[in-house]
Amino acid sequence: MTQYAFPKGGLPPQRQRTKGRAVFTESYAVVPGEVLSDITASFLPHWTDTRAWILARPLSGFAETFAQYAVEVAPGGGSRAPEPDKTAQGVIFVTDGTGTLTVDGVDHAVVAGSYAYLAAGAAWAFANASDAACRFQWVRKAFVAADGLDSPTSFVTHEDDAAAVQMPGTDGAWATTRFVDPDDLRHDMHVNIVTLRPGASIPFEETHVMEHGIYVLQGSGIYLLNQDWMEVDAGDFLWLRAFCPQGCYATGAEPFKYLLYKDVNRHPALRL
Repeated sequence: MTQYAFPKGGLPPQRQRTKGRAVFTESYAVVPGEVLSDITASFLPHWTDTRAWILARPLSGFAETFAQYAVEVAPGGGSRAPEPDKTAQGVIFVTDGTGTLTVDGVDHAVVAGSYAYLAAGAAWAFANASDAACRFQWVRKAFVAADGLDSPTSFVTHEDDAAAVQMPGTDGAWATTRFVDPDDLRHDMHVNIVTLRPGASIPFEETHVMEHGIYVLQGSGIYLLNQDWMEVDAGDFLWLRAFCPQGCYATGAEPFKYLLYKDVNRHPALRL
């Protein structure tokens, strides 16, 4: 059964050295999974028996377009009013456990690998009626409407039902699982899954306008962030500012797989 990395919580032993892999710069940040301890978790209004690690939030010198959480819902927990902002759209990707996601009155059983797009203003709820925790990534972004285009609608699917598209010339060594058609301009964000086989690479310095949030679901890699090469592992989160040069190599014996957020399909705002 599919199961992806998630913060372990707890606290490190007293003898452990403070120095680790966490990095925060003006162009990128690395939040290693091991720093997501019990004391860094947050509790959210209208969520019961739930804790969340807020991995990114709009902040001067940090994420500008989105917020991202790692959410753990204990047995019996959940929310009937999870989203406080009517302008916020969201994506939920389940990393392990089971739950019930109710969207516009329709119940969906979700498991590891389940993916949901939650349109701005959608009525949704989440409940965990199982005897084990359900864990997921939650990405939130204020929806930016475009004249002449309808707003996108909510949907629930699973990664197994979405085709992984091979990147040109890679013979499948580098592939992207897309849950939204890139030509569908109604959407102003994409949250995809990128998979690189062991030894595969992104062999050039991607430098582009899209901001990224990257959550490593599986495997390990060496990631170029601006001018620095960083070792990253399952459970780590990366933030990349717009135009931050980037590339990576997959290391280890299993595929390097990560959830990738990016803002797309809109003109840049000319006034901040």
